[in-house]
Amino acid sequence: MINLNAADKLSEGGFASDTRVANARATVEAARASVVAQQSGSSSSSASIQAAEAAVAAAQRELENTEITAPFEGILETDTAELGSLLQPGADCASIIQLNPITLVGFLPEIMVDLVALGSTAKARLTTGDSISGVVTYVADSSDPNTRTFRVEIEADNSTATLREGRTVEIAIAADGRKAHLLPQSALTLDDGGQLGARIVLDGDRAGFAPVHMVRDTKDGVWVTGLEDEAKVIIVGHHYVTDGVALDVTLQEPGA
Repeated sequence: MINLNAADKLSEGGFASDTRVANARATVEAARASVVAQQSGSSSSSASIQAAEAAVAAAQRELENTEITAPFEGILETDTAELGSLLQPGADCASIIQLNPITLVGFLPEIMVDLVALGSTAKARLTTGDSISGVVTYVADSSDPNTRTFRVEIEADNSTATLREGRTVEIAIAADGRKAHLLPQSALTLDDGGQLGARIVLDGDRAGFAPVHMVRDTKDGVWVTGLEDEAKVIIVGHHYVTDGVALDVTLQEPGA
């Protein structure tokens, strides 16, 4: 009797332990499920917050687009859009002119374009006699197909509003100096090969031909290079002599 009662009690104790273990495991699994659910809810809440923030940013951008600003300071020249007008994307709503600094535009002939470098100082004279100074900021690498000239741009300070857009100016650009002779344009001629030059007096008062390169054309004559530092140029009758012809030379002072 004693042994039977002890076995019964031991069996009952084993059943109770198994039940507690099962209950504990169920509690752990429930706790894990709760954690997973909370994490899922947290992720969902984070996604909702990010979506809301994106919506706020988009609304802020749309609000900013209602205010049109220019990328630079200037003067409102024309206002093509009225309040309440519906504009298509890319349509003009206004024209703004920036007059300071101002860009002066000119065109260089072929014979002068190699003399001008970026950063060279320049001076522009208005029709009124006023002047404005600046520096070269652009020289075209290709010429205009119609005029064969090269575009040059000068940036000048216009804080005093000396210049308005569209004014005409005469531009002088500083360049490295080189020796040249000022000749009457009529003194230039062509040799048998079509080369530009001038008839000169050689030693022994004989006629000769010197090829020249025209640097600049002015109202006083043409500036040319290619002659010796001192040269006797035939300016009267040069079309009637050839190389080696004897000459009876009469000298004339420049400008006489």
